[in-house]
Amino acid sequence: MPLSIGETAPDFRAETTHGSISFHEWVGNSWCVLFSHPKDFTPVCTTELAYMARIKPEFDKRGVKIVGLSVDSVDNHAKWSKDIAAVAGVAPNYPMIGDTDLKVAKTLRHAAGLG
Repeated sequence: MPLSIGETAPDFRAETTHGSISFHEWVGNSWCVLFSHPKDFTPVCTTELAYMARIKPEFDKRGVKIVGLSVDSVDNHAKWSKDIAAVAGVAPNYPMIGDTDLKVAKTLRHAAGLG
């Protein structure tokens, strides 16, 4: 059965651009928007990540945390953040998970009933 809004996502540990996190501990009692993108340095994803950075203050007002997920490394995310800032005028101001071994993606996929 897939996860629905309001259900608890599975816990995981991950390296992010803001350091190591345990997902449940990091989220705490907040809501969270976890979004994924397929690959760093892609044009559409660049604009999406910049957009999320621009509207993050609105999420902050509502006590909602934002985190991005990609198969690329945290080091690559850091390089991409500079590119995003140069292209869009704003860099991601939220953590981006480096998931080079796909552990997080597979955990979320399984929880969603997709495999």
